[in-house]
Order: sequence, then C-alpha cells, then structure tokens
Amino acid sequence: MAHGEKSQSRPIDMNTPSAARMYDWLLGGSENFQPDRDACVKLLGITPTIQQLARTSRAFLRRAVRILVKEFEVTQFLEHGSGLPTRDNVHEVAQRANPNAKVAYVDNDPMVLAHARTTLHENSNVMVIDRDVRDTAEILEATADFFDWTQPIAALFVSVLDCLRDTGDDRDPAALVKRVAASLPAGSYVVACQLVSDNPVVREKVTTLMAEATNNSWGRVRQSHEVRRYFEGMEIEPPGLVDIADWRPDTPPPPLSLRPKDCREWGGVARV
Repeated sequence: MAHGEKSQSRPIDMNTPSAARMYDWLLGGSENFQPDRDACVKLLGITPTIQQLARTSRAFLRRAVRILVKEFEVTQFLEHGSGLPTRDNVHEVAQRANPNAKVAYVDNDPMVLAHARTTLHENSNVMVIDRDVRDTAEILEATADFFDWTQPIAALFVSVLDCLRDTGDDRDPAALVKRVAASLPAGSYVVACQLVSDNPVVREKVTTLMAEATNNSWGRVRQSHEVRRYFEGMEIEPPGLVDIADWRPDTPPPPLSLRPKDCREWGGVARV
C-alpha cells in the first residue's frame, strides 16, 4: 500500500480523462482508457506535436536523473507526480547508475497508485506517497525516515506544474517549488519543466480543452518567462533554462526548423 493511502482504495474513474493516463498514451503506454485516448486525439488536433513533446520531457527526466547521480553524486530523488510510465521510471534510471539510490514517488491518481502497488512492492529503496503534490508538509513527514536529510535530495517537477492551477497562495506552482526547495538539505537540486507556448491562441485552446476533459484537474499552458519564477533564489546549472531538447542532449537535438512551433517544454536544473 502506498504511504498515506486509505485501506479502502479510491475508485478509478474510467470515464473522465486523467492527465496521467493521457500522458501514458502519448508515451505509447497501455495504462489508459478510451476517454483518455479520445481527449488525446482532440489535443493533437490543437497541437499536433504534443506527443513529441511528451517524449522529449521523458527523455529530459532520464538524462537529468542519470547526470545527477553520475556527475553530482545525488542518490535521493523526490518525484512530484510520478505518472504511469512502464519503462525507465526514475528509480530504474537512478539505480542503474547507483544501486543504492532511493526514490520517493508522490501522486494521488488512484490508477497510478494501483500501478505502483503491483510494480514497486519488492524494492525497499522506493516508496510511494498517496498525496496531492502540493501537500508538502505531509510529504516531508512521510519521507522523514526514508531519506537521509543530511545529504542532497533532487526534487523533480517534470511535466507536472502545468497540471496545477494558479491560486495566488502557497498552493501556487511557483510557491510550491520554492517551498520544497527551502525544505531540502544544502546542495540539493530542483529539476523542473513545463509546457509553454508563445501563441496565446494555442495557450487558451490547450488550457481550455484540458480543463474541460479532466473536470478542471489541470492548470494552464504558460510562457517561458514564467518558468523562471520556479527557480528564483537558486543557482541554475548550465545550459540554463532552455527548450529541454537542448538540456545536455545525448545526441544532437533536432534543428530549429524541425522543432514544434506551437508549444515547447521549457525548464532546467538548479542547485538549491
């Protein structure tokens, strides 16, 4: 059972699309239902490159985790919004680089939790926390005895902040990242990216579609300059805040002429 989960699991709503299952479908997974697939088809009608961007964000996450372990010797990861990927999860990437790496996943999607119960129960260096990613105090309490809080921890916010609405209080996406960063040991890292667009029509159409499809369980498409707020007060690692296809790529990234024009995934890695 995931930490914090009630003995009576929440039912899985198969009729309302969820961002986690839509993301799974965009990545080529099978943990989704017809309403999720229908919503993705509509999304592709607005921004045909969204599937490419989902895969770009997943590749960025894998690179960031691998580099943090191998080059920065980080062995503890706190992923906010773990989702449903069936291959190359954070713990798999981290533990290939260092078998002793620890990963805590945070999510409150009942299907994500069901997936976690069946796939992670035998790994003592992995824990799953059944909480809203904004419930920082409860998340820290759950990980108090799991992580070594004298050593660096990497907090991951990859393609999850666009799922959170602006609230103007401490549950606002930027406030969330700042609060988590302030709670981490010295020398820790924050990894974050989110969907952005320079086109106000695309921003409005995607935001409206996702809000309607998920019953208002989504945030909005933002602009690249807004992502900088997530990293205020931190030391941003080279190459800075960029289209994440350009963040330390393993192979040459696509030329600008072949990249998505409607939306981008924008972000980076910063030292706390």
